[in-house]
Amino acid sequence: MKILFVCLGNICRSPAAEAVFRKRAADQGLDAEVDSAGTGGWHVGTAPDPRMIKAAAARGYDLSPLRARQFSDGDGYEFTHILAMDSANLAHIEDQRLPDWTAEVRMLLDRDVPDPYYGGEDGFDHVLDLLEGGIDTLIGELKSRA
Repeated sequence: MKILFVCLGNICRSPAAEAVFRKRAADQGLDAEVDSAGTGGWHVGTAPDPRMIKAAAARGYDLSPLRARQFSDGDGYEFTHILAMDSANLAHIEDQRLPDWTAEVRMLLDRDVPDPYYGGEDGFDHVLDLLEGGIDTLIGELKSRA
């Protein structure tokens, strides 16, 4: 199974989700590949936001090797699960959807994960709280299907 997390710029929410999933899946014995992408291309090739790197590191997640990339049509074939961080990103993915994609496409949570980019540092911790809970639920779902 291959999981892709998608947000707007791939520098805050989706790379954090990638790192959280990677660590928690390994801790729970779930064998899965994981990546992240952004629907926009502004930050392609750049590291995650330093504020998210710092907040994630405080919880034991390493975002330092990650670099932003843009979501592509091929992702619908390469990944088994594409998980959007908010309804706007989900709509963008659905607008790009090709009829023969094999990936399951949905939001990670039943509500938007807010973009912390323009807020204070506490927003990054709030996003991590949401991601940890949502990813634990996701891992439970994936393990029950295996």
